[in-house]
Amino acid sequence: MLETSQRLLALLALLQTRPAWTGSELAERLEVTTRTVRNDIDRLRELGYPVDATRGPAGHYQLGVGAKLPPLLLDDEEAVAVAVGLRTGAGVVGMGESSARALTKLQQVLPHRLQRQVNAINRAMEKGPDNTRSNVDAPEIDPAVLSTIAACIRDEHYLRFEYVVPEGDSMYKAGSGVGRALPILVEPYRLVSWHGYWHLVARDEQAVWHSYRVDWMSLRMATGRRYRPRPMTDEAYTDFVLRDVASTGWKVHARITVYAPAQEVLSRIHAAVGIVESVDDNTSVLVTGADSLETIAVYIGMLGLDFHVDGPPALVTHLRTVGERYLKAIDGPNDGT
Repeated sequence: MLETSQRLLALLALLQTRPAWTGSELAERLEVTTRTVRNDIDRLRELGYPVDATRGPAGHYQLGVGAKLPPLLLDDEEAVAVAVGLRTGAGVVGMGESSARALTKLQQVLPHRLQRQVNAINRAMEKGPDNTRSNVDAPEIDPAVLSTIAACIRDEHYLRFEYVVPEGDSMYKAGSGVGRALPILVEPYRLVSWHGYWHLVARDEQAVWHSYRVDWMSLRMATGRRYRPRPMTDEAYTDFVLRDVASTGWKVHARITVYAPAQEVLSRIHAAVGIVESVDDNTSVLVTGADSLETIAVYIGMLGLDFHVDGPPALVTHLRTVGERYLKAIDGPNDGT
């Protein structure tokens, strides 16, 4: 006998192959009793899948409206997790269209309750650009947290949470109370995923825009209060997060004089991961950062332009070490002769 979950999937598949089935026909195909069929039908209804029943000599079961495609037996957390995976997968080379199609199908076949959650996630989130930050071990986020935030964005409800910046990340949001739980009330607008980290773009009570790391948030009781939305343009949220992280969120920050026009520098980087200031027609300053000195050294080397490091001193020391290592690779080790 099939396990219950497999049997439910098989039952759903049968209900879609023709308009109506009697209980005995389903029992025969599934190799169970008619009582088991009735119990399985009840389970499907509890999960939110519409199954209509007609009593009497011509009694039969049929799949109701809203389940034309093969339904998926997902609970709330699983549905959100799949939606998030497909949404972020849309940024993988060659998978954009297929991920979008799969997400559309998922939305069509889920029960109404889960459709609302998945639609909220889909509309509330964006994905940052690839290859602009080193890969790190990103923290796991509870799908229920993402779902709750997305629902507040959808319903235009204030979001209340406590925010704790870990001691080891004191460079992030410096001065905002590292290690202390800060109670915060915001108008939530967009979730942005960037290399595994989740950020919420929101407006605080002073009408100032901020980005908040979701893994540092502890949600509090829902407010149920609506706010009057004053959104950014749709394309501005991701750039805001990237600029915010570039200016305050890296573990290491650097200021680099580049001997090239600002426009030339901007053409070689993603504009949101560094701030470029024009000095004159042939000189500019790049303010950027990363999680390590090694990463910054690689980034500025990839510019393909002459530069001078203004700070921090540790980056100067690191570049000197790397430079000597490269010279040795070319000239060979000094054997003292």
